[in-house]
Amino acid sequence: MKESEIIRKKIRNGDFVGQTSGLAEGFAQANLVVLREKEAQDFLLFVQRNPKPCPLLEVTDVGSPYTKYVAQDADLRTDIPKYRVYEKGELVDEPTDITKYWKEDLVAFLLGCSFSFEWALIEAGIPVRHIDAKRNVPMYKTNIKTKPAGIFHGPLVVSMRPIPYDKVVKAATITSRFPNVHGAPIHIGYPELIGIRDLDSPDYGDKPIIKEGDIPVFWACGVTPQAVAIESKVDFMITHSPGHMFITDIRNSELSIF
Repeated sequence: MKESEIIRKKIRNGDFVGQTSGLAEGFAQANLVVLREKEAQDFLLFVQRNPKPCPLLEVTDVGSPYTKYVAQDADLRTDIPKYRVYEKGELVDEPTDITKYWKEDLVAFLLGCSFSFEWALIEAGIPVRHIDAKRNVPMYKTNIKTKPAGIFHGPLVVSMRPIPYDKVVKAATITSRFPNVHGAPIHIGYPELIGIRDLDSPDYGDKPIIKEGDIPVFWACGVTPQAVAIESKVDFMITHSPGHMFITDIRNSELSIF
């Protein structure tokens, strides 16, 4: 049994409920968005127009909670440590199991996650400070607007990793190999230029650990649909809780384009 399958089984049985950064080394992780069929077409268009924050890995059949391509024997209702349920743009629940919310008209989208390129940074000798500290990555809403599609509109969310100044170019080059999990950074340094006033107060995740000589580097983030759900006041949406991802059976190395 693959490590990814073992961890999904632990999550399904309630034996693991934490954030997944650094977990299942070597296997790609994914963001989750679940919508009713009537909104799914608009969201598919939104994904196509916003590939940096929403790199699409799989879309399930209508009514099916099971993946066909990114994982075998997986159930999206139970195999994520923590979920978020939104109604009319309001967060109403953060369960560890969404079986009671699942309906026959739901469609699930799995989007690439930047946790998947962190192994390549570590292998290149670039520190990933939130993994070292066993924390969640810090994430921030920005003043950058996504390209609207149908009912969906709202701000871009970014994840931030403090990178030693002499390794920033290498970090950007390495992550550019992984467009299916957000790819290269969208911004480097000067957080105020993208609307972030205080790095110590992320909108999602944990406070960053920034050391002398570090430069804040920002990547598009798959939490963007959650900010979009709030601004668009979507009738009903289920997502992963930030940092609590779906672990796929895809090897991270398979997502590298070179």
